[in-house]
Formats: sequence, structure tokens, C-alpha cells
Amino acid sequence: MLLSKLFIPITKDLPAEAKIKSHQLMLRTGMIRQSSAGIYSWLPLGFKVMKKIEKIVREEQNNIGAQEMLMPTIQPADIWKESGRYDDYGEEMLRISDRQKREMLYGPTNEEQITEIFRSSVKSYKLLPQIFYHIQWKFRDELRPRFGVMRCREFYMKDAYSFDLTENEAVHSYNKMFYAYLKTFQRLGLKSIPMKAETGPIGGDLSHEFIILADTGESKIFADKKIFDIKVEEFRNNESSLKKMRENFSKYYAVTDDKFKKDEFDKNVKKSDQLQTKGIEVGHIFYFGDKYSKPMNCSVDNKDGKKTFVKMGSYGIGVSRLVAAIIEAKYNNEKMKWPISVSPFDVVIIPSINKNDNSNLKKATKLYLDLKKNNIDVLLDDIDENLANKFKKHDLLGIPFQIIIGSKSQDDEFEFKEIDGKSKMLNSNNIIKELKKYFV
Repeated sequence: MLLSKLFIPITKDLPAEAKIKSHQLMLRTGMIRQSSAGIYSWLPLGFKVMKKIEKIVREEQNNIGAQEMLMPTIQPADIWKESGRYDDYGEEMLRISDRQKREMLYGPTNEEQITEIFRSSVKSYKLLPQIFYHIQWKFRDELRPRFGVMRCREFYMKDAYSFDLTENEAVHSYNKMFYAYLKTFQRLGLKSIPMKAETGPIGGDLSHEFIILADTGESKIFADKKIFDIKVEEFRNNESSLKKMRENFSKYYAVTDDKFKKDEFDKNVKKSDQLQTKGIEVGHIFYFGDKYSKPMNCSVDNKDGKKTFVKMGSYGIGVSRLVAAIIEAKYNNEKMKWPISVSPFDVVIIPSINKNDNSNLKKATKLYLDLKKNNIDVLLDDIDENLANKFKKHDLLGIPFQIIIGSKSQDDEFEFKEIDGKSKMLNSNNIIKELKKYFV
């Protein structure tokens, strides 16, 4: 992509309404634009990052056998009345009615909708277990939307739902999702801590939230540093291995401030291993048994021919929220650096352009075409401005690799560097080899 053709409305000044770094950067770099309070348009740069995150989330859901579907944003109120949540959910639910005066709502979550689909289609235990997921826009009418897409009203979310015959089988589904979440956040270049959590309006008696470390996070974190020594890749997607994985994580102290007790912390964690920091919730999983299946009469025939209410769980990841969370976790020393897996571009070419000498732009264009032929997603900064301004701009954008074509460049040797690393001189072939290690 040529920078001159990319719709990327960069602003010089910090937006007055933005209080945290991700909100500031997403507005400054033209990733998003506010439509109304807590509702945003996703512009090309931000949308591209979000879709890359979505792809990773989808792949890890598919890897545990979850099946993708798509449910509507608008739901009938009747099924929420069946579950008993229509009146209980509160003012965060946007209630509407159609021209026939039928009560509807803009879905804040989908437990009722998926239960209605399942009960009308599945009658036998032989079709269990099942895990379904979709990635869809949600709406929650936050009283005080703030922090950009971190705490907004309309957001893009992956939510999944499991259906099992027994509690043991349901816990296995829960563990599979636990595993998928850890793998997802690892691929996003994030350190995540699974923590026992309150179930809130979702309900149930087993829940974990997944927190990533960030100095600007809303949650205070108290944890044993040894929890980061657990290697997810040592476990496999089978019942015994996943059970062991959860047991290993459960051994270590890890809580947010609402569950923190200093005497327990000091008793269970050595001073040298105590971690006190801040974090951002990016995922939440729940097991709630028959909380929805029982009032909604969602049952199957078991092996004895008796009706059994299915055991359910739900599992959410904030896909749009993750864009901001990654920025908060990765921003450092006035520079942004996207993880390689979700960067809007793999590499940017930054040539020094002189009105009286276009030789650098010619070299840059040739290299640009070579990289594209090798399936490397490259941005060419073909704007005529001084290098100092270009470097400031690209430090802001955070594309992980830069190729600088200026005074140090030889005929076919260019300055190649990570955004926060040391540069080295490489020819075009070696640049392609270097980038293919990461991107192809």
C-alpha cells in the first residue's frame, strides 16, 4: 500500500477527550472515529488490526472443535423473559419494539438465543457435546462510556456456548476453552493471567477472567510470579492434560483487588515472587450448569430415555477491546510496537525524498514491488516530507519493521531495523529472507 493512497487521518495534537494511551493513539492515527458517546466507526487501519485479531481468535476456537455460526444483533424479548433475565439485566440492555409493537432488544450477550436454537434442534444425548461460537457486534448501554473502545457501548465480541450431558463433560469443555484462550493471547504477544472471578449477571458457580498486564489497566493485580513459568505448549487438547493444566494454574495465587487479602497473599507467596501491578480484562469464561436450560426447558433424552437438562457454559473475548488492550500493553517510551501477528502492515519502507532527486523513491518502489511479490504486506511512505517527521509518524503507527532508504543506503543495501532496535545494512534478498521468518 502507498501511504499517499491510504486513508489514515493522522492528527498532530492529543485529543482532549482521550485520557488513556490507547484512546489517544487510536484517534491520532486515524484507527477510529467517534460517532456518538461510546460508539465508534472503525477506519481502515483500525479495522485491519481488528480483523487480524479476529482471525487468530477464530483459528483457536476451531482448533478445539468449536463450530462457527452467526446470530442476530436484535433478539426477541420473549426468550429473555423465559430465562428470567429480561427484568434483571438492568438499564445496560437497550430495549426496543418493532412496528408490530413486539418487544425486542439489542443483544448484550447470547445465552438465551443459543439455548433457543439448541432446544429446538437437539433432542438426544448422542449429539453431545457441542460448542458453538460466533463473532458479532454487541451493545450494552454503559452509564459512563470511557477510555475509547476499552469501555464503550457497541463492541465486537467472540462469544461461545457449550452444551454437555454431565457436569464432568461440561468441565472438560470449560477446560478446552481455558486452553484456547491461553493460546489465543500467547499468539497475540500478550502475557495473560487466568483468575477466578465472580459470575455477575451471567450466573453460575465457576468462572475465570483473563487479565493481561498493562500499567494503565483498571484492575489491580496480585499474583505469584511463578504463574508465568507455566508453558501452555506443554499441554495437549485431551481431558487429562487439560485437567492438569487447570490444576497447575490454580496452584498459584492470582487475584484482582476485589478478592485481595494481604494476609493470604503474604502467607502463600514469597516476597520475592509477589507481583503487584495492573491489568486489563480481555476474556471471561463461565460454567453455569442448567441456569438457562432449566427455565427454558432445554433438555435431551439420556441413555435411559429420561429427560436431562443440558449443562452449559459461555465464553467471551472482546475482539475490539483487544485492539486497545494490546496498545496499552505494548506502548513504551513514546513508541508503539504492534505484535507481529496483528500489525496493520508487516514492514514500512521510509525513503528520503528530494524534489530534485527521485533516486531513493525509485529504489523504494522497486523494493516495494519485490516485497509484494513475496506476499509481504508492505507500506511505502511516498509522501514528500523530511525524514525526521517520517520517523515520528512511523514510531506512532508502530509497524514492527522499518526499511530506511537514505544517505546510508548503497546501490542495493538498505537500513533495516525493528522499530525499537538497532539497524543493519541488508540487500533486498536478505531483507526478504529476514521478513519471511516472521510473515510468510
